[in-house]
Amino acid sequence: MKYYLIAGEASGDLHGSNLMKALNEEDTNAQFRFFGGDLMHSVGGSLVKHYREMAFMGIVNVILNLKTIGRNLEFCRKDILQFQPDVIILIDYPGFNLRVAEFAKKNNIRVFYYISPKIWAWKEYRVKKIKAFVDEMFTIFPFETAFYKKHGMDVHYVGNPLMDSLEEFKNEALTKAEFLQKNNMDTRPVVALLAGSRVQEIKRTLPLMVRIAGEYPDFQFVVAGVKSVVPELYQKYLQNSNIQIIYNQTYDLLNNAHTALVASGTAALETALFDVPQTVVYRVEGGWVTDFVFRNIIFTMAGVSLPNIIMDREIVREYIQVKMTFKNVKEEMHKLLFDEQYRKKIKADYLRLKKIMGEPGCSQRAAKKMFSLLK
Repeated sequence: MKYYLIAGEASGDLHGSNLMKALNEEDTNAQFRFFGGDLMHSVGGSLVKHYREMAFMGIVNVILNLKTIGRNLEFCRKDILQFQPDVIILIDYPGFNLRVAEFAKKNNIRVFYYISPKIWAWKEYRVKKIKAFVDEMFTIFPFETAFYKKHGMDVHYVGNPLMDSLEEFKNEALTKAEFLQKNNMDTRPVVALLAGSRVQEIKRTLPLMVRIAGEYPDFQFVVAGVKSVVPELYQKYLQNSNIQIIYNQTYDLLNNAHTALVASGTAALETALFDVPQTVVYRVEGGWVTDFVFRNIIFTMAGVSLPNIIMDREIVREYIQVKMTFKNVKEEMHKLLFDEQYRKKIKADYLRLKKIMGEPGCSQRAAKKMFSLLK
């Protein structure tokens, strides 16, 4: 069968590549054409647009690139009609992908959505478009089943691809001694600093992280660097500190970390799955008004970080918006570093979280179900 996949970000490229591998196992005649990245390209098929040409983050950036986004969308529509796929598989990236779904529906092309947009957190109105234009939804969080049921939709819960990534990593993970030696680190306990993957996130979280690190010289604080961010941005904040930065080793860092300070996002869930006690911090522009809107209108769930959302209660402390202060974060960090009972409680909650997340094999389950539906 002919599959047209659209992933507009690095995470989508990763999950798309694993799905393609699994589809190859189910369908020996699979043909792939896709918007994606290097990982998807390594599986095979035709890469027609790299996600680097599509990743416009933030309202201002989107507005400045509206013409480019429009051209990408028009190119995608023409390319789909020329390829005539049996199915279009959309991977997250809702702003672009929901418009593709609408186009596909008008042209009687089946649409599968793999990894639901986070409409349960914000922009819930988008569920109307999903109901109208998407034939099958494949979800990765258990609570999404109830969310879509509320809106009259049945979905396919296939587990979470992070479980697959972690399983694969563990087979090749460095020992602690190898990790420390590779990065010229000493034997002090490691505190992982995950400041985010976008420039604005790093600008808002890393300065506070640096201040916190200065309070605890008996620990070595290490930043998980992101290759897509220019090194000068990190050095601006790290130049007068003893904080080290390492690239492309986030899982190895978490695998050997005592504690972590994390910008909210997928990183918070990854940190929990590595059993690392953490504090979550996040801030967008604005003061008390933005804080009120953020907490009471945009985001009304148990928290903003995935561990808390999945558990439907606060299992890791969050300091969001005006609560992201040096005093608050330092008090919490002190408990995470030295209070063993507190650390045990968090790890006990992590154990429950892992049971909810389920077993590895998400990509295989999704591929098997997709191929079954297409047959």
